[in-house]
This record gives sequence, structure tokens and C-alpha cells, in this order.
Amino acid sequence: MLRNSGQLKNEYDDQGYFVIRNYFSEDEIAALRRVILTFHELWKEDNLQFYQEEAFNSSLITGSQYLSCADRIKLFNFISSTKIMYLVNSLIPINPAFMNTQLFFNPVRIEQKDFWHRDCQYDHDLAGQKIAITHTQVVHLRVPLFDELGMELVPETHRRWDNEEEFNVRQEEKGRVSSDDLSTGKKIPLSAGDILVFSADMIHRGLYGLDRLALDILVFDPSGDFADYIDDDCLPDSSMLSKITNPTLFVNSINLKVKS
Repeated sequence: MLRNSGQLKNEYDDQGYFVIRNYFSEDEIAALRRVILTFHELWKEDNLQFYQEEAFNSSLITGSQYLSCADRIKLFNFISSTKIMYLVNSLIPINPAFMNTQLFFNPVRIEQKDFWHRDCQYDHDLAGQKIAITHTQVVHLRVPLFDELGMELVPETHRRWDNEEEFNVRQEEKGRVSSDDLSTGKKIPLSAGDILVFSADMIHRGLYGLDRLALDILVFDPSGDFADYIDDDCLPDSSMLSKITNPTLFVNSINLKVKS
């Protein structure tokens, strides 16, 4: 039974994430998989050396470089579908905005290890990271396209700083490395049809293995200063908006870009 919006928000606010099993039908996932695999195969061809040597994700899936207009509209309609927007609106009830999409897959090199991180560490020093987790955070909605090992999260770290073990591993201090196991980690296996919603700034890592291919949809509260992260090419143009059943999420982003 699906939790109501208040229960989902309470769970997210408390733990930093929630997961819903069998949220999408086989047909919904199959249709999404077709579009994403079209992107992925073309992206791999265009980024072959990077893919073979170090890549574990790609981004800008909704952009115009690899997908046709028809496939982009299919993807925009999935992102703004009733099922997705129910979850988004549960967490961000006023003018939620679309930021980006990412696609996560297994690295080619088997010696490449999954690693703990907070997304904010790529934009801020330690002092800035401590501030970031007290402010508006980006929300990830992860949709696995195949059964996979899933994610490992450290609950509640979207609103608290690292303990000593977590810090040493994440920052690779005192002989630790970012791929070491954490005693506080919680593994969340995912199957095609599930959805995992989590804070970008909590301590987390993807788990490599099986047929890992997962679409992440990134959304944010407009009170957060994230408009500059939105790529114009990843938003629908005016001719596409009329073909999107509920374009509000994208219109909110377009309006934020205009103001910024």
C-alpha cells in the first residue's frame, strides 16, 4: 500500500530517503528502457575512451544531442508523469523545479570501486558542505531499468555531519579509502519497477554489479539557489511543451532560468 504524501515526507525528512517497491508496471519500465538504451548506446560510441577507462555515469539525458524529438517528449512525459509528480509534490509542494537527469551504470574496469560521497563535496569545501546540509537540498529520484544491487545510504546524514569513521572514509583520511565499508551504511537493493528517492547531500554510494542501469531525475525547491545548474538544452522548447501532459515541472525551471 502506497504511503500518503505526509508519510512520505516524514520518512524523507527523518531518514533522508524512501523506497517504493513495484511502483512502475513492466510496460512503463519497458517503454522507458527503450528510450534510455537509445541514449546510452549513442553516448558510449561518442565517449568511448572515457567510458572504457573511468565512466560510471552520464548526464543531460533529456538534451537534444542523442535523442530524437519524439523520444525526448516520451522522456519528459515520464519525468512529469502522475506517479513521479505525486512523489515530487509530496516533498516540494510549491513550484518544484527540474534540474537534470543522470544515468548510472557499471564501470568497464572491474577494479574500479564504488565510493562514498555527498554530492555537495564537488561544489564546496568542508565548511561549505556543513552549511549545504542545513539548507535546501536536491532530491534524486532513482528508477532502475534492470534488477541491480542498488544503493547504500547512511540514514539521517542529510541533516547531520559525518561521524569520525564516515569522515575518514569519505575524505580518505587516516589510511581509509572512499570504497571502504561503513558500519552505518544501509544497503537498498533495487529491482526494475522500484523507485528510490533520496537527498543528494546525504552520504551515499551506488553499488556496482549485475545489470546496473538506473535513471536519476534531479529536482529541487525553487528557494534553493540551483537555477544555474539547469542546462537550457535539457528543457523542452515551446513546441514540445504542448505535447507534454503536465509540463509544470519544466515551466517552473524555465521561469527560474529567466529570473536568474
